[in-house]
Amino acid sequence: MSKIFLIPGLGADTRVYNNIDLHDHDVICVDWIEPHKTDTLTTYAQKLIYEYHITPKSVVIGNSLGGMIAVEIAKIIPLEKTILISSIKIVDEAPWYFAWLRAIPFYRPIPGKVFNKLEKLIKPLFGYMNPEDEWLFIDMLKNSSPTFLKWAMDAALAWDNMVVPANVYQITGDKDLVFLL
Repeated sequence: MSKIFLIPGLGADTRVYNNIDLHDHDVICVDWIEPHKTDTLTTYAQKLIYEYHITPKSVVIGNSLGGMIAVEIAKIIPLEKTILISSIKIVDEAPWYFAWLRAIPFYRPIPGKVFNKLEKLIKPLFGYMNPEDEWLFIDMLKNSSPTFLKWAMDAALAWDNMVVPANVYQITGDKDLVFLL
């Protein structure tokens, strides 16, 4: 049986997968590890491979930023399957505002303590949420490392991948504003 690794998105943790039933599988929830400031998504993917013992017989499921990292893992080691949820495979799929944020990275001078409290500005990108999901969203964001959040934004914006590895499956919706805007 394949091991299934679940990688959350930016500002989230593995609770984002609470409603996915993968019974009868060996599921490993990948928690974020603190990056070095010089890490790219590629070097961070290498750290996750080592830390979690991800092998070619693995299935990696990544949501949003986690999907981008899953692509990088699949470029390093051939995976059984790579499943992207609300994510992109290559830089050309990135939304228009990525170029704008590369040119004007307004988020960099925001203090870390404030960064985690921006849920009112960020939440509209994620659409309607029932009260339980909204509480979870805010709790995950508040508990995210400000260092990780800023690094991840820089790393995602610097990502220039043009290679789609084998066995990549992409699931997106028409209401996912993060990657559709």
